[in-house]
Amino acid sequence: MSKTASHASPEDAERAFYEAIAQGDADLLMLVWSEDEETVCVHPTGVRLIGDLAIRDSWRGIFSNASLRVQAEHVAHWQGTVFAIHHLTEVLFVGDDPNPHGPLHVTHIYSRGAHGWRLVSRHASAADDGHQAMADAMPHTLH
Repeated sequence: MSKTASHASPEDAERAFYEAIAQGDADLLMLVWSEDEETVCVHPTGVRLIGDLAIRDSWRGIFSNASLRVQAEHVAHWQGTVFAIHHLTEVLFVGDDPNPHGPLHVTHIYSRGAHGWRLVSRHASAADDGHQAMADAMPHTLH
């Protein structure tokens, strides 16, 4: 599949990523991804996928099983001239089930190339909020 979409910013690419998920369209989702053979997607199950073919097949499988609605909240982001890193929290809603799944900690890494900003890596893992609350309560001292 040839890339035809161009994203002027990492935020534009991320918006397109979540719109493709809402539509359940793996081909549209792949327009956000870089065509680099070393793109990486790590699903919350821990499965690591390398390359756009493996990533596309995985998302097609996900979309064939259920519709997803994702509520994504930005936690932090960093942007340079050619790379951007976004850390988010996602809450998933599967099919017609009103009960939320997650939250997930998600990191997206984007690179800027000749065709705009593209996703080169996505890593999603289950949030362990119990340990997070303990970590937030601990004093932070630099030595």
